[in-house]
Amino acid sequence: MAAITASMVGELRAKTDAPMMECKKALTEANGDMDKAEELLRVKLGNKAAKAGSRITAEGVVAASIQGTTGALLEVNCETDFVTKNDSFLAMAMAAAELAAKNKPADVAALGALPYSQDGFGPTLEDVRKGLVGKIGENMSFRRLKTFSGTNKLVSYLHGTRIGVVVEFDGDEAAAKDVAMHVAAMKPVALSSADVPAELIEKERAVATGKAEEDRKVAQAAGKPAQSAEIVAKRIEGGVQKFLKEVSLLNQAFVKNDKQTVEQMLKAANTTVKGFTLFVVGEGIEKKADDFAAEVAAQVAAAKQAA
Repeated sequence: MAAITASMVGELRAKTDAPMMECKKALTEANGDMDKAEELLRVKLGNKAAKAGSRITAEGVVAASIQGTTGALLEVNCETDFVTKNDSFLAMAMAAAELAAKNKPADVAALGALPYSQDGFGPTLEDVRKGLVGKIGENMSFRRLKTFSGTNKLVSYLHGTRIGVVVEFDGDEAAAKDVAMHVAAMKPVALSSADVPAELIEKERAVATGKAEEDRKVAQAAGKPAQSAEIVAKRIEGGVQKFLKEVSLLNQAFVKNDKQTVEQMLKAANTTVKGFTLFVVGEGIEKKADDFAAEVAAQVAAAKQAA
């Protein structure tokens, strides 16, 4: 039996990106033969991918691709921030966005079925995803996708890799790009007040109503006269209207010049925004709270047991 050294394990890990313990097991099974050990790891990738598939993917990147009046915005998730800097993961994310812009798949499942090969994996994008799950040792997923096609012009903006925006517009591209940057910074929920979802409005109205009731109780406890129902109703509605202005893009103060609204800036630039899409990595995903010290201790114990 050949001796399996730390340098051999390190070399195999560098070639495959597989976890150290998996590299050691493969080398042991291959009796130190590096090529055979690499083959064994690749055979095991499917099982590894299946095991990783249940793990939460709350980190990741947003990728965008604009090709004329067609485009795509895509969120690709993984488990840790470390993997978001992996070249293979980033290459897959960008290629997936380009495939989506070109082919306009109906959803992420259809996206995964498109032809694509990378890092020796294929022939579909989904096969590449599964292969990289095994190679890198983390679960990863195509979480959400928005494709664009039609007569509207498109512009995209990525703030790092965690926030992505696509703006559909007609007019000046520089003004539209400024709007995309504004959306990334201010995160409006709708284009105009009329487009704000009804459930959000009702939630805000409930908050305003609750605040008015608290104010009534405070005034009553202080012996002050209660406000009329008409005044209270106006206060509640005023709070709702303030909320609508704060969360609708066109009514927000423009980040580059808070003396004008986004709508005023666009009018001055003779530009019309028809819509926007904003993706923030991990938005709405409940992250698992990991005990890092416990995780390290578990890995050390596993290494001792395998030695």
